Amino acid sequence: QVQLVESGGGLVQTGGSLRLSCAASGDTFSSYKLGWFRQTPEKAREFVAAATSSGISTYYADSVKGRFTISRDNTKNTGYLQMNSLKPEDTAVYYCAADSRYPSLLGRNHWDYNHWGLGTQVTVSS
Repeated sequence: QVQLVESGGGLVQTGGSLRLSCAASGDTFSSYKLGWFRQTPEKAREFVAAATSSGISTYYADSVKGRFTISRDNTKNTGYLQMNSLKPEDTAVYYCAADSRYPSLLGRNHWDYNHWGLGTQVTVSS
């Protein structure tokens, strides 16, 4: 079973950038597909981005397409979410998720993932 720990969140001004990291341990990270989700107190958990186990295929929510980039370094057992041109509406707790089922497919829903980190807060000030 893989364990996930997010880091890299913080406070940034509108238009700024952050890179989130998702450190995996406990199992072979390269066997898991990867996803990033976010949640606010007002909204349900929202899909942000997904990558297959190899990282070759990726997919993004329309709201972040062109601004966010998901990537992974399986040699370092770490996934990443590069966030550029941040907006106040990007403010949320960001979670990484992983799952070993169908690792070559993209998971776009929270039920596609069985393993979750505890989240990292991202706050974008206007």
